[in-house]
Amino acid sequence: MMPIVHISLVEGRSDEVVKACVKAVARTVHETLGAPLESIRVYATQTPPAHWAIGGRTRDEPAPEPATEV
Repeated sequence: MMPIVHISLVEGRSDEVVKACVKAVARTVHETLGAPLESIRVYATQTPPAHWAIGGRTRDEPAPEPATEV
């Protein structure tokens, strides 16, 4: 069976860094599952920060100021 790994990232990393990541993931899947390296598929999808939300705030919006106690 052919393992397929999908990595979702917020845009902003260089092509070299993403390439290193997908190669390292492929090697790790090979080493841990014993799948032939040639059968492993790894792909990364980069999403614009405006399209990635954490809670009610997208990644392109500034974090709220922490509340201070009086």
